[in-house]
Amino acid sequence: MGFYKVTDTIPPRFLLVLLPTTLLLIYGLLPKQQKWFVAHRNIKISTFLHTVRLPIEITLYGLNCNKMIPELMTFEGRNFDILFGLTAPIVGWLYLVKKVTNRSLLVWNFMGLFLVLFIYVNGILSAELPFQQFAFEQSNRAITYFPFILLSAMIVPIVIWTHISDIILLRKSIKQTSNSL
Repeated sequence: MGFYKVTDTIPPRFLLVLLPTTLLLIYGLLPKQQKWFVAHRNIKISTFLHTVRLPIEITLYGLNCNKMIPELMTFEGRNFDILFGLTAPIVGWLYLVKKVTNRSLLVWNFMGLFLVLFIYVNGILSAELPFQQFAFEQSNRAITYFPFILLSAMIVPIVIWTHISDIILLRKSIKQTSNSL
């Protein structure tokens, strides 16, 4: 049995996946780091990054068909994250050609952040862990297997950080624009 497949320990071993990425996410949002990403980040590119959500959602659907995750984690259940995978290239292109305003992109990022956090929490609470709250008939077992553990360990935290950092950048840009008027 693999290390993360042991799910009845207190504290859960899965915290070893969540804790480092949560700490890195928090560190990446500290004021000193904000100065760095304000100077180096490109919102246009990071908006296109959310296209990665489309193949992830298709993978989650396949995992559900193979009884590795509950339906609630797919677009047939509670997961509407696929909408951001589908709209990211469109929104990114419209922003690139200046057809989408900073305010509109800010709203899009807030909605995307809400949806990714919603499904992330649902995924953790439907896993076979001591604090499982959902999907007892079909638990989220995929997160204990490689490469699917990388969703919780890397991909979702990157998507969350991208949304939060874009929100910070867009708010600064909107504030600067309104101050210059």
